[in-house]
Amino acid sequence: MADGRTVKKVKRTNPNLRLVKNNDIDRGKRKDGQSEKLRFGRNKRAAILSLSLFFVLAVLVGAYEYIVRNYTVTTVYVEGNVHYTNEEIMDMVMEGRLGHNSLFLALKYKDKGMEDIPFIQAMDVTIEAKDTIRITVYEKAMAGYVSYLGQYVYFDKDGIVVETSAEKTAGIPQVTGLRFDHVILHEALPVEKPEVFQEILNITQQLDKYSMKADRIYFDPDYQVTLMFGDAKVALGADDFIDEKIMKLQYILPGLTGKKGTLDMREYNEDMKSYSFELE
Repeated sequence: MADGRTVKKVKRTNPNLRLVKNNDIDRGKRKDGQSEKLRFGRNKRAAILSLSLFFVLAVLVGAYEYIVRNYTVTTVYVEGNVHYTNEEIMDMVMEGRLGHNSLFLALKYKDKGMEDIPFIQAMDVTIEAKDTIRITVYEKAMAGYVSYLGQYVYFDKDGIVVETSAEKTAGIPQVTGLRFDHVILHEALPVEKPEVFQEILNITQQLDKYSMKADRIYFDPDYQVTLMFGDAKVALGADDFIDEKIMKLQYILPGLTGKKGTLDMREYNEDMKSYSFELE
């Protein structure tokens, strides 16, 4: 060469041998460091996520154990039920694995409809204390029932059939004398005089007002009313002055206990002091 230095060429005997420059070594070190940092960051995030999930799970398990231990029902109050006994209502409500947990029941039955249970529209469960609940039953409103093809057909104030059952419900009067040729659930009984249902409702409300319960309400072909109290019959006649007649009946009915016959109250005026009773 011109400066007098001699350059010695090195022959590459290994074809796989690669020449690495200093700047290539530096880049390799940087790449390895970045990869290590990335791996450490991912591991750290995974560890934080795992710890967070574990903490949440531990809180949920602890809360579950606390609720199970401290909200076990030992006292139950039941109100509003007529068709079913207290024990039957409790069996309906307190079923399943968490059926004796007051908090679970309060959430499950908050204004819940009960479409699959006859005579019940809804049930509400409230917590009186951790171990005490109150079950409020909302039964379907029924004005009376008629017998049809071996079934008891219950209807509301508008004559709408709300339920059919093979069992008789105490406290709901039987209505006889109405003429109809078919019954369809959730539809009105096809009677000749639909207004009769308002009269039935008024009679039952007036009887309840004075703490009287008729066993049966009978309508003759002219829709004249007769009430049955055991073996005693009370002929009220047309729907005129029904409220006044029932108000006076409250004083007469105790004297009919154990008697068989008919009290004639078809005629009414304010000055009437007594009514005739015909023994049978």
